Amino acid sequence: MATPMLQPVADALSPPLRASMLASLAVGALLDEAALAPKPGLVDARGSGAHTDLTLALMRTSAHSLRPAFAAMAAAALEAGVPDQSLRERLGALGREAEVTMMAATRGINTHRGAIWCLGLLVGAAALASTHDARTVAAIAAAIAGHADRHRPAHTGNKGELACRVYGVSGARGQAEAGFPHVMHHGLPTLHASRARGAAEPSARLNALLAIMATLDDTCVLARAGREGLAHMQAGAAAVLEAGGVGTVCGRRQLRALEAGMLARRASPGGAADLLAATLFLDRLSSHDDVRCNDIHGD
Repeated sequence: MATPMLQPVADALSPPLRASMLASLAVGALLDEAALAPKPGLVDARGSGAHTDLTLALMRTSAHSLRPAFAAMAAAALEAGVPDQSLRERLGALGREAEVTMMAATRGINTHRGAIWCLGLLVGAAALASTHDARTVAAIAAAIAGHADRHRPAHTGNKGELACRVYGVSGARGQAEAGFPHVMHHGLPTLHASRARGAAEPSARLNALLAIMATLDDTCVLARAGREGLAHMQAGAAAVLEAGGVGTVCGRRQLRALEAGMLARRASPGGAADLLAATLFLDRLSSHDDVRCNDIHGD
């Protein structure tokens, strides 16, 4: 099946400036995800959540360190022009280099390995797309992810990879190959619906995170807390949304119960956090296009 709308989006930016813009949007999404609070089990402005080695300052340092990598991924896609195996392998190589950069910036602590995969694909896809509509970008990202990377290590030893084997879930790779269904069918729709109801932006973003958590087989949670921990996360996140979301008194009460259970289990939904960052990136991307079009037409 042909990948839709593959020519780079037409605008006045040169390829280096376009690559820099996409990198800035990706880093901005990571910074917004990190600062958002209160996130159950995750690092935010209140503290380290279920982690003992992470802080908000470290998450910010990590995000900023990835800007050159995201720019290089966008530039590689602009040069390639098509979502073929060669591009997949180039993005894979740049992603592995980005992990090294991240680890140097964080002194060996994994802060954004999953986000490098998700956002790297989406940045590359956005560089190829003729429109920054979220569905188009996600479809192109899926086309890239569907190719094999012959240079990828057979086993990385990452906890997420181990959780995929032990629990039979698809993890971040499956999300990308399927076109990021939890972003497209849960994160973005909930973000937009919450805004339409008049929710404050932090509440809308938290509701989007919870919508992802309610159905995602999060490998970070599975690795830390097993099936029982995953069931607690999914049921608790769904309960918050059923109570009206985090902007309601009942929803906040359910959110506190969810967080208490996750902290007791040392469960951190890192996979959901990565997909929230992907959600915010695609949302920023479409908003950026709207602003640019208004500027061009003088609206």
